[in-house]
Amino acid sequence: MQILTGFLLTVPFTQRFPELDAVQRDGYLAVLTGSVLATGFIIAPVPLHRMLFRQGEKAWIVHTAGRLAQAGLTMLGLTLAGVVWLVFDVVVGRPASLVAGGVALLFLALLWFVYPLAKRAD
Repeated sequence: MQILTGFLLTVPFTQRFPELDAVQRDGYLAVLTGSVLATGFIIAPVPLHRMLFRQGEKAWIVHTAGRLAQAGLTMLGLTLAGVVWLVFDVVVGRPASLVAGGVALLFLALLWFVYPLAKRAD
């Protein structure tokens, strides 16, 4: 996740960035924001645990860490689908990018959320 965020931070400094249209620039900013949020959510349980270790808050830490991880995975899925959309939009055009981004989002939602929830219902 951090590598994706680092890469996205370099994109505006490439020669081709000024050629992006307004939709692509806004999409880039949304993907960058999602990447930063996903990184924050996914890493948040570490300092939470470090700061509250042996403070009698184990149940709260475990519950909160689970929620943060869930939020992080949601943001990561949205970000990855957004990256697929943006790359396809730049390389092959808008119609294909909408399909590719939608397929990526559907795949990640099924794999990360629907499949585990179906198993939980067993």
